[in-house]
Amino acid sequence: MKYYFLALGFFCLALSACENDDFCAENTSPKLLIRFYDKEDPETLKEVPLIVWAEGKDTIYPLSVLDSIALPLDTSNKQTTYKFSTTNIVDELQFTYVREDFFISRSCGYIAIFKNVALESQSNNWIESAEISNATIENETAAHVKIYH
Repeated sequence: MKYYFLALGFFCLALSACENDDFCAENTSPKLLIRFYDKEDPETLKEVPLIVWAEGKDTIYPLSVLDSIALPLDTSNKQTTYKFSTTNIVDELQFTYVREDFFISRSCGYIAIFKNVALESQSNNWIESAEISNATIENETAAHVKIYH
C-alpha cells in the first residue's frame, strides 16, 4: 500500500510538471496588400499581367494575371523596394515604414506591425499613379495601397 501512494505521488508530480503544448495558431506579420485599379474608372479593379520581385531577391509573383497582391515587408529594415513588371516594362516602388513589435504569445513570439507606411519613390512607366490608402499595416483585411494603371 505504501508503494501505491508513492507511485500515485510520482504520477501526480509528473503530470503537474508537464507544460501545455502551445501551438501558434496566429498568423505571421501582416503583408502589404496592393490593389490594382483602372485609371479611367478609379473605382473599378483591373487585372494586370504581372511579375513582382524585391530588389536583389527572387521573384515573389511569377507571371500572373491579378487584381491584387500581398507582399511581405522587410522586418530588418525601414524600407522595402519592389519592382513590378508588365509586358517588359518595369516600375519600381519603394515603401518606407516604422516597425513595431507586438507580442502574441509564448509559442508565437512577436509579429511586426508597420506604421507610417509611405511611398517614397516610384517610376511611372505603366503605373499611372499610386497612393497609400491605409498607412498602418496590422492585418490583411483591407488594401493598403492603390495602384492605377
